Amino acid sequence: MIQPTHSSRRILLPARGWFITLSLLVAFVLDLIPFGRLPGIPDWFPLVLAFWCIHQPLKIGMGAGFFFGLALDVANGSVMGQHAFAYVLLAFAAGGLSRRVLWFPLGQQALHVLPLLLGTQLAMLLIRLATGAEFPGALYFLSSFVGTLFWHPLNYVLLLPQYRPVERDENRPI
Repeated sequence: MIQPTHSSRRILLPARGWFITLSLLVAFVLDLIPFGRLPGIPDWFPLVLAFWCIHQPLKIGMGAGFFFGLALDVANGSVMGQHAFAYVLLAFAAGGLSRRVLWFPLGQQALHVLPLLLGTQLAMLLIRLATGAEFPGALYFLSSFVGTLFWHPLNYVLLLPQYRPVERDENRPI
């Protein structure tokens, strides 16, 4: 029998809807920052979307991916539906794999997230190539690998509000 190897046995409190929305908005804004053609800058929104689709598949899913994807298409002036299609595929795959991925420690979870991020980039690239764009080169896929390195710290940052105590104690400093 496989036992989860999480270091904490605490039961997490449910994620609040406003925090999920805020984290998605922050990731969306981070994707709007113009870095030019620097390779290796992670695509923040798909990373955060994959996180929430894995951890809260009943609260966040393909609708959020479609909405934010269309908004990113409009903001970037890219092919309409390119990001929306890729993010819907990402949300579907991450939601489908959520129960499996959560059984593994964070390092192995990141190995499950890497193909999801690469698939998202591949879907966007194929749409761009189909509309006449040039191939950006192999360094285009570097951002998925860098994004995978952020899986571990992202877990701690986004799960931190769920570790709040159920009962407030006036004598406890934290």
